[in-house]
Amino acid sequence: MAMTVAELLAEPQLGLRLLAGAGGMGNRITWAHTSDLPRLWEWTTGGEIMMTNGMSIPADAEGQVELARELVKAGASALAVGEKMHAPELRPELIEACDSLPLPLINIPYPLPFIAIARTVAEASLIEESRRLRQTARIYDLLRLAGADDHGRRLLQGLAAELGSRLFVIDRRCLDPWHPDWEKLPGELSGWLAGKVGKAPGTVKNFQWLRMGEQHVLMMDIPTHANALLLVLPDTEQHPDAVVLLHAATVLGLELSRTVLALEGQRRLGSEFLLQAFDGRYGVAELERRLGEFGIPAQDFVVVSMSGENGDLANVHVDLWGHGFASACLNRAGRLHLLVSKECPAELMRHVVSGSVRIGVSAPAGVSGIQTALQESLWSLGTAENSARQLVRYREGPSWLGLTSHEEGAALVQRLLGPVIDYERGREPDLMHTLKVYLDTQRSWQKTAAVLFTHRQTVIYRIRKIGELTGLDMGETSTLAQLWFALQIHEAMDFPT
Repeated sequence: MAMTVAELLAEPQLGLRLLAGAGGMGNRITWAHTSDLPRLWEWTTGGEIMMTNGMSIPADAEGQVELARELVKAGASALAVGEKMHAPELRPELIEACDSLPLPLINIPYPLPFIAIARTVAEASLIEESRRLRQTARIYDLLRLAGADDHGRRLLQGLAAELGSRLFVIDRRCLDPWHPDWEKLPGELSGWLAGKVGKAPGTVKNFQWLRMGEQHVLMMDIPTHANALLLVLPDTEQHPDAVVLLHAATVLGLELSRTVLALEGQRRLGSEFLLQAFDGRYGVAELERRLGEFGIPAQDFVVVSMSGENGDLANVHVDLWGHGFASACLNRAGRLHLLVSKECPAELMRHVVSGSVRIGVSAPAGVSGIQTALQESLWSLGTAENSARQLVRYREGPSWLGLTSHEEGAALVQRLLGPVIDYERGREPDLMHTLKVYLDTQRSWQKTAAVLFTHRQTVIYRIRKIGELTGLDMGETSTLAQLWFALQIHEAMDFPT
């Protein structure tokens, strides 16, 4: 075991003297650390004797009391101050605080070098180092021993037993378990953490021990998983070894990576399945079977379409899974299409993406209506993209371009652009693309030609050809307005196969 403060004070060659905090003489010292930086407590990982020449100690009584309190919160074992150096007068308030906390306050006699104390602690820690190595080996061996079934839960339980602590792995954005089968935070702990956990990775300082009442709590980022946070609640006053905790976080990172890799394989299978399902290549029985394989109810699902930056959509399937909802997803032409249970709440869909992502949700559907549900989700997405709303459910959102359903939109597209679409079937879509650019450039022949890298006369020919196919007068403003409406709907509803 690591040496205690009392054992260090008993070393005659050091000549250390206790100034205050006799109640902490039994504190175990894991390491001796020297620092003259302000906010000294931010540089402890728990169990250290913090040595300073005095520059870290505030001159005022209030600052000295804060230093003592924060060192205890951070898990420091003792504070040692070099005499005849740079320390200000140690106030009576500091002595009183060290006695009540308790925090051993130690005088280092001049000219004893700090390295002599560090070497004494290090020599006493050799046996502790051997124990740490054996414990680290057991921690890595848990990856092998956890077993194939319920691997993650068994690993977490094994780590908790090894560290003598309760462990929680949570999503920092919502404080829910990272894995749907892992233990949820107790209500009081969740409420206490709400204002202390930053939403962005890197906002948690590793090895900064906090205190919730009588319970010490450590928050650690898990490497390689930005939103995964490890909480450690020791069963006793003695904290787990800091180095061993780092190895435990690494092992959990490996387990999370294994899980994500398996989910990525499932995502690829789901992508292939949805591409064929939306193209109508499955019969009803086959669709039901395949949906069952993905854990999606065959008669109570919705199709969700999302648009946004690829980085915003990359982990939607992982986050939905983490909250207990299986999905099949397909990323196509900058949009993400998902099949998920109709029980998936709108708030969760918003939670797993950034605020800039737009979301369209179909009406609840069964396998026979999967293609219709896709059209409904695309219609809802178009409505969301052209309104101030992030998420729109089919037939529950505002009208779009004066229309209320995808059937009305499809009828408008067919009536106005159907002849052009039929003409270009099997050809390069020059006419539709030209019409879009022509309208986007405010009907400028010259600008349209420049954008398309073609001759002005070619643009004129194509626009006239559209007029011939549709029977519309392309010189009429009302005609162009109708075509613009139809083009917006066509682009929103288009699903490239």
